[in-house]
Amino acid sequence: MSRWFPGFAALGLAASSASTWVHYRLINDPTYVSVCDVNSTLSCSQAYTSAYGSFGGVPVALLGMLFFLFVIGLVALCRQSAAASANLPGYVFAASTLGLAVVLYLGYASYFILGTVCLLCVGTYVAVIGLFLTSGAAAKDPMTSLPARAARDFRTLLRTPAALSAALLFIGGAAATILLFPGGSVSAAPEPVAGQAPAATVPTADAARVKEFEGWLAQQPREPVVVPNDGAAVVIVKFNDYQCPACGQTHREYKPVFEKWAKQAPGKIKVVSKDYPLERECNAALATDVHPAACDAAVAVRLAREKGKGEAMEDWLFANQPAMTPASVRQAARDVGGVTDMDARYAATLALVRGDTQQGAQMKITGTPTFFLNGMRLPGLRPEFFDAAIAWELRRVGGGGK
Repeated sequence: MSRWFPGFAALGLAASSASTWVHYRLINDPTYVSVCDVNSTLSCSQAYTSAYGSFGGVPVALLGMLFFLFVIGLVALCRQSAAASANLPGYVFAASTLGLAVVLYLGYASYFILGTVCLLCVGTYVAVIGLFLTSGAAAKDPMTSLPARAARDFRTLLRTPAALSAALLFIGGAAATILLFPGGSVSAAPEPVAGQAPAATVPTADAARVKEFEGWLAQQPREPVVVPNDGAAVVIVKFNDYQCPACGQTHREYKPVFEKWAKQAPGKIKVVSKDYPLERECNAALATDVHPAACDAAVAVRLAREKGKGEAMEDWLFANQPAMTPASVRQAARDVGGVTDMDARYAATLALVRGDTQQGAQMKITGTPTFFLNGMRLPGLRPEFFDAAIAWELRRVGGGGK
C-alpha cells in the first residue's frame, strides 16, 4: 500500500500549492477573481478570506503545502534504509492522523458554518484521507512502538550527512517560506457573532496598490443601473441574497466603510440593496434552488423596514445563516423585525422581490453579491479597496473624496 503514498502526497501538494497561489493573489490583487469561484456556494476565495483561512497569520493552504512536502521528503528519506522503509507506514499514519483532524475541522467549518465548498480544498482533503487509509492498511507494527523506532531512525539520520542535509534544508526552507510569505489579511472582519456589532474601522491599503487599482478603475465600462440617486454623487447598488455567505461577509466588512462616508460626505453616497435570492420561488432565472430560505428572508427584510427594523433584521439574518430555514426566518421576522402579518402579505411582497430579480437577470447577474458603483461592476473587493473606489469616484465626479 505504501506505493500509493507519493501519489496522494503529490495530489495534495498540487491542490495546496494552487490554494496558496490563490491566497497570495487575494492579498496582492484587489481585482483578482479565482477560477474556482464558480458561485457563492462553490468558492475558494470565501474559504480563504474567512477566519478559517489562516492560522496564526499563516495561510492554511501554505501549511498544507508544507505538510505534503514533508510527506514526500519522508518517503524519500525512509526508502534509503530498509529499516526505515519498514517504519514508513507508521510515520505517514501518524502524520496523516493529525492531518485528518485538521481537514475534518476545516471541512466542517467550510460547509456548515460558511456554507461554501472550496474545490481546491477538497483536493487536499482527498489526499489526506487517502494517506490515512493507505498508511493505516500498510502499518504492520503496533503504533505504541513507533516512538522507539523513530528514535532509532533519527540516530541513523544524524549519522547520514546527505539525509541530514536534506532534512535541515526542508526545515530552513519551510521557515523562510512562512516568514517571507506576504503579510496582510484578506479578511477585515471576524466571523459573525449573533448580537455583536462589528467595530467601525476601515483598514488602510498600501498607497502603491491603491494607485494601481485606480488605474484599473479608470478603464472599467459602465452599465446603466436604474435606481434613483436622490442627489447623491455616488450610488452603490448591491444585488444581495441573505443566505449567501459572501453577502454576509461584505455586509459586515463594508458597514464601517459606509458609516465612514456617511459622516465624511453626508448625502453624497447612496447605498441601494437589490434582492437577488438564489431560490426559484422568487427568481425565475435559476435552474435549481441554492438557498431555500432566501425568498422568505428578502420578504422579511422588506416588511421589517416598514417597522424601522430593517437593519436589525438584516444583521440577524447574516449572523444566523448556517441555521436559517423558512420557519426560523418567519419567527425572526416576528421577534426581531416586529412583523406580525408576514403570512398575509407574503405573496404581494414576494412580487416586489421578483421585480428585483428580473432586473438582475437583465443585467446578467450570475452570483451574489454583485456590486455596481455608479454603473461600474466591481469584483469582490477587500474593504480597504472598496473604500478607495468610493474615494476615487467622488474625486472623479467632483464630490470631494480624499
